[in-house]
Amino acid sequence: MLTIGQLAGYAGVTVRAVRHYHHVGLLPEPERDASGYRRYGATAVVSLIKIRTLADAGVPLSEIDALLRADAPAFAAAVARIDARLAAEIAQRAVSREQIARLAAGDHAALPDEVTFYLRRLLEIGASERIVAAERDGWILMTARWPEQVREWMPAKLAQLADPRMVRLYRVLSELMDSDPADEKLVVEAADIMAALADEAYTAGEVMGPEQTGDDLPFDLLDALATESDPRARRMRDLMRERGWVSWTRQQRLPKPPS
Repeated sequence: MLTIGQLAGYAGVTVRAVRHYHHVGLLPEPERDASGYRRYGATAVVSLIKIRTLADAGVPLSEIDALLRADAPAFAAAVARIDARLAAEIAQRAVSREQIARLAAGDHAALPDEVTFYLRRLLEIGASERIVAAERDGWILMTARWPEQVREWMPAKLAQLADPRMVRLYRVLSELMDSDPADEKLVVEAADIMAALADEAYTAGEVMGPEQTGDDLPFDLLDALATESDPRARRMRDLMRERGWVSWTRQQRLPKPPS
């Protein structure tokens, strides 16, 4: 009858696969003949083809033995369960492919579509690639903490871009990040714009900071990220403190000194 190589060739698998099926107990291993070789009969060929067919269909090896022994109703039920699991895996792979496509297009998979749209709008109003990359990292921190709320914040963030001061702010910040040393006039102008916008938001009850979220950590991380990305951010923070705000990354007023 057949050697292991002939068996493997007939069934369309490798010799290594046959030996693995022996090892996991799917395919009985015949005794050696007088010449010391293992010989396989027609039953082994049929069994191996069934095993290969199920494995190629995505059935885990750990489930194949039970399928081979099952009657027709049990086999159909098991196949239905496997099909449902494979459908779920296919759906997940489709999501993964979409995320890869977004990465290839320059978007970040860690961000929802609403944020990536906002970041593209920043480029359209004249923000530099570098400032948008810094903004993207900040939104990654915020999204990890508040994934659903971030989506709710985006309409208001987009609306702010209709304000010429906000457009000017992003252009000034872009120029600052691309200059060394920083132009002090531009630093002061950026701080003045941010403080004015923060004052208006505070008066309107639209500020967002630890007082509103009850969570300091994301804002601490934003401060650290700004400084790690560009040490000149410390100067901006100092200017914002002079104007009554904790920093330039959070809308939180400093306590007034005692009179």
